[in-house]
Amino acid sequence: MFSILQFFSSPLTGAVSDCLGRRPVILMTAMGLIASYALWAASRSFGVFLLSRMVGGISKGNVSLCTAIIADLHSPKARSKGMAMIGVAFSLGFTLGPMIGAYLAMETEKGEVFYLRSALLALTFAAADLIFIFFLLPETLPKEKRVSSVTTGFQAAADLLSPMALFRFSAVTQGKEAPSDQNLQNLKILGLAYFLYLFLFSGLEYTLSFLTHQRFQFSSMQQGKMFFFIGITMAVIQGGYARRIKPGNEIRVVKRAVLLLIPAFLLIGWAANVTLLSAGLLLYSFAAAIVIPCLSAVVSGYGSASQKGRVMGILRSLGALARALGPVLSATADEGGVGRGRKKPELSPAAKDLPTTQFSPPESTDQTGRRGCSGRRGAMTTCSNSGLQISCGLHKHFS
Repeated sequence: MFSILQFFSSPLTGAVSDCLGRRPVILMTAMGLIASYALWAASRSFGVFLLSRMVGGISKGNVSLCTAIIADLHSPKARSKGMAMIGVAFSLGFTLGPMIGAYLAMETEKGEVFYLRSALLALTFAAADLIFIFFLLPETLPKEKRVSSVTTGFQAAADLLSPMALFRFSAVTQGKEAPSDQNLQNLKILGLAYFLYLFLFSGLEYTLSFLTHQRFQFSSMQQGKMFFFIGITMAVIQGGYARRIKPGNEIRVVKRAVLLLIPAFLLIGWAANVTLLSAGLLLYSFAAAIVIPCLSAVVSGYGSASQKGRVMGILRSLGALARALGPVLSATADEGGVGRGRKKPELSPAAKDLPTTQFSPPESTDQTGRRGCSGRRGAMTTCSNSGLQISCGLHKHFS
């Protein structure tokens, strides 16, 4: 649901920013994220939590706005560095978020909901983000380069509500500033590559926690350390290598990175020990650090100044659609594996007792007497959600 709402909001947010400017619109999305995390912290029922995710999904157009702001830069070299730095911010959140979320969930006091501290920390970061934008972010789209009216932007953005029109980049083909046939064809190919990569990436990301828990009995903290390994690898590669890729070389580098996904997926899927798993995750992290920043940098070079918001909104919409569909296919394949004879994990008593309308933190006691997550898949899912949620709060709102 979150990704589907982002799929709808990204192009509309980009279209509004093409008319009103980047700064006021990104301020509105930042306030939406604050409301989302506040609802999450206050939620004591599934309905309120669902509302918080809806508000958050609608407000996630800020990611496409950030890439549009980078796309407004005139220098291709500066755009490449900017996209790489957005990738570094994501990687840092991916590194720190799961570990902080797992730690905060385990440190929950008696009678306290397990996600409260994570939600409050995410709320704090969102508020700091708003303050930073208000005082330090300049407007990057001059008035003379904006579209004449919001209606014009919305008419183009309406094409993005159809997935087929989205893959065709129909929203940027209207008017005198429409790209040439060759540039439009390049955009279509880049958009498809972006979608397919994130489709696979999100599928693996979704099932990785389940795989390591079932095969290696990873606890939530061990999974946090695993995501720390992935994130720190991505941050090092993006900060030291990706941002130094020369303009014009991005596609060649992306091709090499995508080829690395083949042995990465095989090693992760067939890993019989943690060493093989780590080798697969290392290759996976390298590809993840390269593909998205490079593709974003290339796409940002297309379209006129008044179209950048829509172009980057299309790209983010394709990514949101991939993130919505990838986990569905992965979960279906995972359940199919259970149906073909793989033992289906049992729910812990704590997970079985979870009501559908009231959150209740599953807990178990380890050898030190500290409260933590129960050991089976159902309870692990509920506990690791706090880590995933704080990961969203830490790394997605940074961009």
